[in-house]
Amino acid sequence: MSKTQRFKRVGKLKQPIFTTEPEHETRPSLRSKSVTIRAKPKPKPKLNPFPISDIPVDKLTILPPEFCQIDSLDLAPRLLGKLLRKDDVVLQITEVEAYRPNDSACHGRFGITARTAPVFGAGGHAYVYLCYGLHSMLNIVADKEGVGAAVLIRSCAPICGLETIQQRRGQKTDKPVLLSGPGKVGQALGLTTEWSNHCLYTPGGLELLDGPEPEKILIGPRVGIEYALPEHVNALWRFAIAGTPWISAPKNTLRPP
Repeated sequence: MSKTQRFKRVGKLKQPIFTTEPEHETRPSLRSKSVTIRAKPKPKPKLNPFPISDIPVDKLTILPPEFCQIDSLDLAPRLLGKLLRKDDVVLQITEVEAYRPNDSACHGRFGITARTAPVFGAGGHAYVYLCYGLHSMLNIVADKEGVGAAVLIRSCAPICGLETIQQRRGQKTDKPVLLSGPGKVGQALGLTTEWSNHCLYTPGGLELLDGPEPEKILIGPRVGIEYALPEHVNALWRFAIAGTPWISAPKNTLRPP
């Protein structure tokens, strides 16, 4: 009997000794919950502002030549959201620059040469030139035949053929660095100067396809034309889709129109 009483007494004595333990045990749980709330990641923005991957690519419409046979300054923003298709690769145009007649930054300023002849063709053809002897730069010829105007494709977002794009670029990533720059676009499409003067509105090869029109755009001065006259250096002839990360540097010169 005395043993039982001692056991009970000891049991009663132990309880207050450990009354602080539950408090310590619950605190980490409370702190963990708090940390979880603070560390909750914010929803990541969609890399592609127009999720059209569910639309069968083979049903997309090729744009007619008349679409491009307008002033390059009018064509440039209209190209945003449109698509380029070659092989299994489909890219969405996210950034462009307009180059016009009598523009001191346009290749047409040199007149018709073996290199620049495609710029003077009818709108709806490709003009591909080599920059620094390395980068194939894709332009879409604008306006009527003989005018000498084009729109440079500066950046795109991938829609189809990511593995092919990565292989051609030699870069295993799906981040904007993959296509943020005109040389990267040309490489992703597998272009060389042999594609210059290619018709973009006939099936096969390189095609210009219709696509969703962006809700908002940004404008700014063109990039890398310091050699041009001041009025052309400062002209706001660069256009990009607002809200997309798939644009090239510098981004801080772009603003709403």
